Amino acid sequence: MAGVSSESLAAALADLETTLPTASLSLARELFGILGVLDSSAGLRRALTDPSREGTEKSALVRSLLEGKASAEAVEITAKLAASRWADARDVSDALETLASTVAIAVAEQGSGSASGLSGLEKIQNDLFAFNHTVESSHEVQSALTEQQASPEARRSLALRLVPDVSEEAKLLISQAVTAPRGSKPTALVEKFASLAAGRQKRWIADVAVARPLSGAQAERLQRGLNALYGRELKINTTVDPSLVGGVRVTVGDEVLDASTVTRLGELRRQLAVQAR
Repeated sequence: MAGVSSESLAAALADLETTLPTASLSLARELFGILGVLDSSAGLRRALTDPSREGTEKSALVRSLLEGKASAEAVEITAKLAASRWADARDVSDALETLASTVAIAVAEQGSGSASGLSGLEKIQNDLFAFNHTVESSHEVQSALTEQQASPEARRSLALRLVPDVSEEAKLLISQAVTAPRGSKPTALVEKFASLAAGRQKRWIADVAVARPLSGAQAERLQRGLNALYGRELKINTTVDPSLVGGVRVTVGDEVLDASTVTRLGELRRQLAVQAR
């Protein structure tokens, strides 16, 4: 996916972030269900990606098809997606697949207790890797999961028997991969889901470069400052770079705070400042 479709997906993912803190696994299931509807109708996909149609018209079409059949939240997400511009008819389906799997991964991220945040994301990624490792170790299993004569439910049942102890979020993603691989191998789709989980992990890791080593007290202040800035308990990796201008550079996901981001970084620099007494 590239060009205008890539931009539309990026915007949809950014918009989805406001929903994710309170999202449930049922929302992911609904979005996957809507994806099945789109995949079953080439005409519908063409209508939703027709560049001659206004975004409001395409959104209205989605609402007329889905209202009363899906939650208001799922309808709204799909309607906004339809209103965007897409270079290819398949792109809107691919985007919905990404949104649905992101919701499932975010539910794992919410988690509870020790299995939340970064730990929750690591768990779902490990669960997905465990499934792929099991499948790839057996040619018979690979054949069974791609057998076209087998019903989707039979493939799903077999897949979940292979990894009975994985999380509910992982079970949903694995089930989606084996029942609706959408032209891919199930393991390839599971790998895509694992990559999305890895991408969200970056939001929980701060790579910090400092001009000189931090004392224990400075490291603690840095941790508190970054946690407050991002609103979550970050894992901090610190490296020393004597040539660093400004004294500190922080990278969290795709965001970089350095000497040019004075407003946001200033407080952190003050917290790290050594009191010359």
